Amino acid sequence: MQELLSLSLEEFIELIPSRQRRTIQRMMKGAEDNPQLKLYKAIKKALAKGQKDSIRTHVRDFVILPEMVGMTIMVHNGKEFVRLDVKDKMVGHLLGEFALTRKLVSHSAPGIGATRSTKFVSVRA
Repeated sequence: MQELLSLSLEEFIELIPSRQRRTIQRMMKGAEDNPQLKLYKAIKKALAKGQKDSIRTHVRDFVILPEMVGMTIMVHNGKEFVRLDVKDKMVGHLLGEFALTRKLVSHSAPGIGATRSTKFVSVRA
């Protein structure tokens, strides 16, 4: 991890896959109203102040950089903000990969009065 932190952004780009590399390169060449560039500047500003507390964002396609390790980022999943504590194994992945947008469905037991033959029948049928 110390080796990654000592690398510049250009050297780090060479270590990650091409999809993430292109995303970071477009982010740096983008206009000032680019949401990824705004988030990058907010992260740099928070690190300069020594703050590692939460930054709230809707940007799910931001690549996790080595200097973000240890930060807490609140990522929007479409309904609410999900708390994301950035670990070293997350470097190179996208923020949205760790803030799931769908809940797992867990079905319960059949209702009261269900017989052996009707407990497998769909409720909507």
